Amino acid sequence: MSSEHRVVALASPPQATFELSCAAEVFATVRPGLARLYDFRVCAETPGPVPTLAGYSITVTEGLAAVECADTVVIPGWQTRTASGAVLAALRRAHRRGARIAAICSGAFVLAQAGLLDGRRATTHWRLAAELAERFPAVPVDPDVLYVDHGDVATSAGTSAGIDLCLHLVRTDHGAAYAAKVARHMVMPPHREGGQLQYAIAPSRDRAPDSLAPLLEWAAERLGEPLTVDDLAARGGVSTRTLARMFTAQLGTSPGQWVLAQRIAGARALLEETDLSVDAIAARVGLSSATNLRRRFNDALRTTPAAYRRAFHLRTRTEPPSGQGREQPAAKAGQRLR
Repeated sequence: MSSEHRVVALASPPQATFELSCAAEVFATVRPGLARLYDFRVCAETPGPVPTLAGYSITVTEGLAAVECADTVVIPGWQTRTASGAVLAALRRAHRRGARIAAICSGAFVLAQAGLLDGRRATTHWRLAAELAERFPAVPVDPDVLYVDHGDVATSAGTSAGIDLCLHLVRTDHGAAYAAKVARHMVMPPHREGGQLQYAIAPSRDRAPDSLAPLLEWAAERLGEPLTVDDLAARGGVSTRTLARMFTAQLGTSPGQWVLAQRIAGARALLEETDLSVDAIAARVGLSSATNLRRRFNDALRTTPAAYRRAFHLRTRTEPPSGQGREQPAAKAGQRLR
């Protein structure tokens, strides 16, 4: 039997092609220089031709039996927003035996219909959030975050947020460094700050906002230095108040939270790829001391640097984990930074 983590995407007619491609691109694509850690398949309730929203059909050869042996089941959208009893039963069985169930966009309706989201925070495309909340009042719906992951079930916002969720799952399974390499091959950021409502608000037509990209690149190269909001504003040639507005509009977060997120991401990569001490890593990423790094790490990931290194250090990862019965080293949360 393959030791690869088995990911099964459950297609439904008419299938949204991009949502399915999100999962396929992250979990199925073979990339030069990267170990293949996932076995990806597509199934449908009724095997055969499955119509898509793009006007063509895809041929799916596997039925719901594929769900029975999956470590992760991905629901890449569900246009009818109502699933059959057979589909719901298959998902409940998979969940009971420990499989992780992840829904992209309207796939959240299927998880809610199966009862897997009762009392648990969830998200979906911002246009569908009110409908999801109205149909399933037991589900606390957050219309802003890009994704929410509880470990056993996860939901994402629409379209490209499916990539954010899938990369997050890879990061959870195999660490930030491996996920960053996958993202780099895809020419994608390893993770995006902010929530989805920044994309729902129509921008002003009077003037396109100045891009923060040059400032972010400058700051990312200086994480080991003291970086204040005043420093960022001075570099950007704007007031601190204007800078805060730009960060909120373009990233959905504050300058200080963005810098902290970059420092934590840098610390994760160094814990995975080097044998540097926690003190040395704290200094390199601008968190000043091991004590501060441990506190910030616990606040963000609900784990310690030592536990994270034991789980994800390159030397200790001799084989990919399979199944979802293992203890996760980091807490699951929505992508938006607060």
